[in-house]
Amino acid sequence: MKRNRNQYNEDFKAKVAIEAIKDIKTVNEIASHYQIHPNQVTTWKRQLLENVSSVFVDGRKKKKEDKPTEE
Repeated sequence: MKRNRNQYNEDFKAKVAIEAIKDIKTVNEIASHYQIHPNQVTTWKRQLLENVSSVFVDGRKKKKEDKPTEE
């Protein structure tokens, strides 16, 4: 019997990862509550911590255009 892989949306992943960061429950308790594998909780937590700085990127800054200087 072939089992389909679950696909979770980014809101669900963020909720689980934030709960894991809070350290109120263990990874196993969180995984059991959301019926996912504990390794998945750990992976989402690590991804969140690695990419958290992108939240504070200022989108208003303009990139310098690479224009050749005239001499």
